[in-house]
Amino acid sequence: MTHGFLIGAPTSGTGKTTIARGLMALLAQKGYKVQPYKCGPDYIDTKFHTAVCGRPSINLDTFMATEEHVRELYDHYGKDADVRIVEGMMGLFDGYDRDKGSSAEVARVLDLPVVLVVDARSAAYSMAALIQGFIHFRKDVYISGVIFNRVGSARHQAMLQQVCDDLEVECYGFLPKDAALEQGSRYLGLDFSEKPENKRLVELLETHVQWQRLLEL
Repeated sequence: MTHGFLIGAPTSGTGKTTIARGLMALLAQKGYKVQPYKCGPDYIDTKFHTAVCGRPSINLDTFMATEEHVRELYDHYGKDADVRIVEGMMGLFDGYDRDKGSSAEVARVLDLPVVLVVDARSAAYSMAALIQGFIHFRKDVYISGVIFNRVGSARHQAMLQQVCDDLEVECYGFLPKDAALEQGSRYLGLDFSEKPENKRLVELLETHVQWQRLLEL
């Protein structure tokens, strides 16, 4: 059975792309066959996906294509993969008309669990209200857990873990603040797969994210 999940976020700029690319690179380096996808018509992120995974990244767009065709694309290109990773776009529920055409709609169409990337840079327990809102907003969209980005300290991490414990939602880990990653995020149109910051990103994800649990989704 091929496992799969969608990486989404409350808003743009949370680090969703950084974490999606890093996880693809990490799993590919460990020998897994990773089939990448991208929500919407984006052609820049798909080039990076293809470079690190060695497989063509496929656009999944419910505005340009029917739901049936999106399902066919997802199944056809991922049939021999070990894991399928869909990188979302914008905020999870942001579409061309309310949530139509959104990452959440793609998750619903494909019955995929969502891993929510949350920027925790300027908050701690207030994250509980935000995450609970996303979990309960749509009953047909399943958020399986959270990865926190830009975590400032061990104390900050413990406070965010308490959020997940209280909400009974899984915390898959966190990505600490790192100047190299912040600098790299400004160059989203470039393939930085051979640059030092990408190596650093993979190392941080391997250390701080329960990537093995993601393979069970």
